[in-house]
This record gives sequence, C-alpha cells and structure tokens, in this order.
Amino acid sequence: MFRPLAVFIGARYTRAKRRNHYISFISLTSMLGLALGVLAMIVVLSVMNGFQKEMRVRILGLVPHAGIAGLQPLDDWRPLAEAALRHPEVQAVAPLTELEGMLSYKGSMQPIQVQGIDPQEEPKVSIVGEHMQQGHLDALIPGEFGVVIGEITARRFSLQVGDRLTLIVPELSDTPGGITPRMQRLTVVGIFKVGAELDGSLALIHMADAAHLQHWQSGQVQGIRLAMKDLYQAPQVAARIAAELGSGYRASDWTQTQGSLFSAMKMEKTMIGLLLLLIVAVAAFNIIATLIMVVADKGADIAILRTLGATPRQIMAIFMVQGTVIGSVGTLVGAVLGVLAALNVSELVGWLERFSGQRILSSDVYFVSYLPSDLQALDVLLICTAAFVLSFLATLYPSWRAAQIEPAEALRYE
Repeated sequence: MFRPLAVFIGARYTRAKRRNHYISFISLTSMLGLALGVLAMIVVLSVMNGFQKEMRVRILGLVPHAGIAGLQPLDDWRPLAEAALRHPEVQAVAPLTELEGMLSYKGSMQPIQVQGIDPQEEPKVSIVGEHMQQGHLDALIPGEFGVVIGEITARRFSLQVGDRLTLIVPELSDTPGGITPRMQRLTVVGIFKVGAELDGSLALIHMADAAHLQHWQSGQVQGIRLAMKDLYQAPQVAARIAAELGSGYRASDWTQTQGSLFSAMKMEKTMIGLLLLLIVAVAAFNIIATLIMVVADKGADIAILRTLGATPRQIMAIFMVQGTVIGSVGTLVGAVLGVLAALNVSELVGWLERFSGQRILSSDVYFVSYLPSDLQALDVLLICTAAFVLSFLATLYPSWRAAQIEPAEALRYE
C-alpha cells in the first residue's frame, strides 16, 4: 500500500529502537504525561458533572422550576393549571402559596421561607416526599397547622416530630409602624433532608393553613408551580404562559433564586478544566524536548535524505508525523483509561474507603455519601481535541529546525 515518504519514515522513527536510550525514555515520559493529563481531566470533570447533577436534582427538585402567580389570590387554581398543561414543555402542576417569616423555638429564631402546598399534588412537582427522614407529607391536614421542616432546622432547634414551635409572619396594619408580627403555633409533622442549603431555609405547611395566615379564604392560593421537562426552558415557557393569561398574572422561575449558584458551579468547572489543561501543556513541552533531541540524533539521516532529494517540507513533515504519533497514542491511552476510571470512580472510592476504614465523603458533612460521576461525551471530545492540538503544535518548532539542517554541515564530522 502506498504511503507518503514523510508518513513512512516518521512512523518508522517512532517505533524503531533508538541507540540513545535517554531519548526513548523522554519520548515515553511525554506519552505518559499526556495520557495522565487527559486521564485527570476526564475524571475530574466527570466528578464535577456528577456533583452538579446531584445539586440540580436535589435543589431544583425541591424549588419550583417556574411559577405563575396572580396579582390577587386565586379562588380556583385548576383552570390555571389546565391552561399551563396545554404547553408541551410543562410536565406537572401543583398549587403553591409562599410566605416569608421567622421560626421561633425556646428563644432561638431563624428566618424561613414557608410554602403552602397540597400534599396530594406536591409529589408531582417535588422530590420532598422521597427524602422524608421522619413523618409524611400526608400528615399536613387543613386546620391542624402542621409543618414539615428541613433536617438542618430540626438539628439547629433539636426538634422531633410532635414538637411545637412558633411561626412569625409580618402583617400590614394601620399602626404607625405599618407592620405588625402575626404569630401562629405549628406542630412538626415531618422532617426532610435533601442535602442542600434548603434543609435550613424551607418549611412546608398545608395551603389552607397558608391561606389562613394570609387572611384569605380556605381554598385560595397564590398561584401554581410548574415542573418542566427541560429546566433551561423554564424562563421562556413561564413568561409565555403568563402573557397568554393576561396582565393579572406574573411569572417567576428558578434562575431568579438559584441561577447564581449554578452559574458559579459552571464557572468553577471551566476554571478547573483550564488549570488541568496545564498538565497536558507540560506534556506537550516534553514532546518539544523529545523531538529536538531526535533531530540532533538524526542529523546525519536528515542530511542523507536531503542529498537524495528530500525537500525541507518533507523533512519537516517527517518529524511532525513522529510527534503527532506520540501525542495521538498518549491522548488515546489517556482517553480510554479516563473513561474507564470515570465510569467506575464511585466503586473505586467505595473500595478505598473499605480498605482504609476511613470515610472520604461523610453524609454528616457533604450532601452525598458517595463520589458521583457523570461522564459526558462532549467533555471527552473537547479534552482529546485540546490534547491533540497541543501535541501537534509542539511538533512545529523542532520540525522546522530539522528542515533547516544543511547536508554539508551535518555530514562534516561523520
């Protein structure tokens, strides 16, 4: 099979046993360094993707993806829900009333966001029912003023199911101050834990009890919350639904409350990826050193090829092929090992914990007790492309130096 001269000689140089073992060692080191860099980038970015996925599932599984609220309390939320469900992007709907207040227990206080929910409809749009440590959502009964609190709140106040605490909400009044506190005794009927900050800032009560606190009718609610098929379509879909319903409704979505958190996580992934890319860059510099030594070692061979009619461009291509082969093999090995490690990192960490007897991720400190991993094909493609491009660029200068060798000068002392 016909092969270009540069490809034939460059590939032969790569697999040939060199007389200079030091050059062979540097070449192997370059290849291993590149493989290590690609391996590290794939594993680390996959773990970061796993943590982002866990945060997205836990936080956005608890807060509304989007909401449609009326400027006035809604007497019946079901017609509004039917209008929202006509949009194919909307997966489920549930009623919602939101309040801001303070929880008080034995002299201790903390701010809290209270959501008035329907326990029968809430599992359609929220994962809170799947993360109950004590009690059940069904224990929220109208008129009994039960409350479901997060694990952090329960731990802070040393609360258990059956304990009673006080909710303080602001209320507009005709007094000179304009606002007076309204107090309501609540009974803890459940404790949830999703492993995020919401465990210490969110509480759930029945929507009828929320209406009572707002001086509304028993069946009135503030609006509805929407569960979306695609989270990133929530702002556009919610705005479109509110516009179709008229000027008496306003839209909200998760980007207004949690957008900064996920933007920070995305920026963190980008910066760590760039830092890890330095490992690949160092390996690429090793390729430069390897090729410069090979060029010095093969000076006589280059001169002979030039006298036989090889052009400077062909000489340059020979060493570019050699360096590219080194980079390609290192990138391929690193990609294969990185994919295997990313797919099995949870099991590897679990084995390490059992072997050492130490917990690497404790559920008391972190929101997950295992190391999550989410391998994404686009990340692998970008990493391999960056490694290949860097290794290719590393071949340019040594190859150019090889093309500048004069046959007479190289053969003078041979």
